[in-house]
Amino acid sequence: MPRQHTKQNIKAARKKVEIALEKYKMYLLTLPDDMLPKITSSYSIAPPSKTNQFYSSTEAVAIQRIDYEREREEYMQRIQAAVNRCSEMERAIIIQCYMQPEDVYDYEIYNELGLSERKFYHLKGKALDKLAVILGFISVEELFND
Repeated sequence: MPRQHTKQNIKAARKKVEIALEKYKMYLLTLPDDMLPKITSSYSIAPPSKTNQFYSSTEAVAIQRIDYEREREEYMQRIQAAVNRCSEMERAIIIQCYMQPEDVYDYEIYNELGLSERKFYHLKGKALDKLAVILGFISVEELFND
């Protein structure tokens, strides 16, 4: 594979990791309003069911909410496990850059961690590459294909 394609694939994999971490951050915030049960009843004609089973929109929303909660929990555990496999400094960078509720500037992070700007970006890139492999966004072979 040409080197240019590999670099593009690595860049795309890093972007996917950043998106996955942003999704994790959003999952932390709240449950969407559309997953909440409706307070007022809506008048609509539901087609008859041949199974004679009772349909409840409240039950449907509850099931949807349970499915969402399970999906959210599994996703968050997967991201947490992936981040925990990184080195201590890489973890600190990823958590502070992507997993904190408040946004901070990179220079604040590398100053707090006692890193030079160059070392910070090197470790951040390395951590994103590791997460890309762990999360299955890129293969090890593709990452190291020169």
